[in-house]
Amino acid sequence: MSFSWDWGYTWQILPILGQASIITVEATVLGFMIALVLGLALALARMSGPSWLRWAAIGFIEAIRSTPLLIQIFFAYYVLPQFGVSLSAMLAGVLALGIHYSTYCSEVYRAGLENVPRGQWEASIALNLSPLTTFKDIIIPQAVPPMVPVLGNYLVALFKETPLLSAIAVLELMQTAKILGSESFQYTEPITLVGVFFLAFSLISAALIRRVEYALKTRRSGHP
Repeated sequence: MSFSWDWGYTWQILPILGQASIITVEATVLGFMIALVLGLALALARMSGPSWLRWAAIGFIEAIRSTPLLIQIFFAYYVLPQFGVSLSAMLAGVLALGIHYSTYCSEVYRAGLENVPRGQWEASIALNLSPLTTFKDIIIPQAVPPMVPVLGNYLVALFKETPLLSAIAVLELMQTAKILGSESFQYTEPITLVGVFFLAFSLISAALIRRVEYALKTRRSGHP
């Protein structure tokens, strides 16, 4: 068996995969935005809510983290319609990705907030600052920098999970590559190009995260 690479076929499918990559990036960005917002809500519910809310948040986090993401994607797309909630494949996939990773982001938020010394809260109370001002101006600036690298890792991890959306026929990169391969019986080029795209996106994301981390560190130290 000899390896062969068809450059003519490669140039032919590149625009199609380029269009599909937009769907992949959209699913990643939207899913991660849901994860960031819902994760913060879960962290605050677990840390400062009434006991029933804390236990509800803990139960939700453990249930989501203990079940495979693929099952959650199938649940959102195939089971929710049984309860009168019908979602498009894209929306079901994005929601499943966002909810799944919100449970991991919530732990990052919780660890970051708990890392701020308790004395900061006590000093703010002594200065008669409101809880909102304390949280926004005192706690968050100290808690966010250590969170950035970990949240960035989850962004890349979420991106690498998007091929699971092909299981419910979302026309993202992997699903498009499979369709191209089944039509031409040439899988080497589309699958390899998908791998190259994921590698490039992951490297670019990692570089951007490092820049954000460096900018926050420089801002805190006061040195350019």
